[in-house]
Amino acid sequence: MTRVSRLALALATATLLSAAALAQTAATAPAADASKPMAQPAPEMKAVLDKLTALGAKPIGTQSVEETRKGPTPADAAMAVMKEKGIQPDAAFKAVKTRDLTIPGAGGPIPVRIYTPEGTGPFPIVVYFHGGGWVIADIDTYDASARGIAAGAKAVVVSADYRHAPEHKFPAAHEDANAAYKWAIENSGSFNGDAKKVALVGESAGGNLAANVAITARDQKLTAPLAEVLVYPVAGKDMTTPSYVENAEAMPLSKKAMEWFVSNVFESKQQAADPRLDLVNRSDLAGLPPTTIINAEIDPLRSEGEMLAGKLKAAGVATEQKTYAGVTHEFFGMAAVVPQAKDATAMAVAALTKAFAN
Repeated sequence: MTRVSRLALALATATLLSAAALAQTAATAPAADASKPMAQPAPEMKAVLDKLTALGAKPIGTQSVEETRKGPTPADAAMAVMKEKGIQPDAAFKAVKTRDLTIPGAGGPIPVRIYTPEGTGPFPIVVYFHGGGWVIADIDTYDASARGIAAGAKAVVVSADYRHAPEHKFPAAHEDANAAYKWAIENSGSFNGDAKKVALVGESAGGNLAANVAITARDQKLTAPLAEVLVYPVAGKDMTTPSYVENAEAMPLSKKAMEWFVSNVFESKQQAADPRLDLVNRSDLAGLPPTTIINAEIDPLRSEGEMLAGKLKAAGVATEQKTYAGVTHEFFGMAAVVPQAKDATAMAVAALTKAFAN
């Protein structure tokens, strides 16, 4: 697993188509323009990327899983920039209290961290899933995102880990995500949560998990989430989209990195066509909760996030999507040092607050 990131960063931070019609409509990205160069990161984003390089980070896909898990993370780089610039943590983030525990997963105990904001509660609940391609990272690495959501949305955040590949291949993480959601609903009273007000948030691979949990909740008639926020979610299997072509050599997530994740997560490349991964080509997206999708311009996953937004809207799902210019994959948890991350967090918080107010 990735080494534990210190808490400092965390503190700082129209037409409705029928199902039959959707089944006949494969999600197709616009033709990729091979001549379009990769966008340049904004100064604040570049400072984090430069610091990540200075810390000795190697491109994902060039080392073993064990070595990659031990390496510096974008969160580490953002913390280092914060320290260098003398940025102090926000008081609201600092006030969020945490409690670590383990809960039953689909294949054994999984770690969970409960984030509780100031107040008396009971609080709305956000079940949050971290990124890392289902291979690297953990709830510590993404502490800033979960803490920022708890502070901003005045909600208790259940940040749930899950089994990682290659030790546990697909769909182990998806099974654990469903188990964590069910646990949060059934045990809401133990952490001062309101089981009638639940939402889902996930980043990258975790965004894919959050979307699939929403689908499972619909299909199994579980307590329905009031909203889902998907931050640069993994949503397709096509690595020839415009954003894959433009950002093939992007940092910290490149096309090679995504190929490496796929090789570690799935038994075969054909498994990547599973509808749990290939969300953009699903024909059953109707009936999902209001969805907010946040994307980064300099990210191979940008196109599929934008396509997923279009597919959800076509299925009648209230959907808002925004692509932030000048930032890369992993920018969301960097609100203390990257202005776009602060804006993206505000967008996520606004969507959650609106959902919980209904």
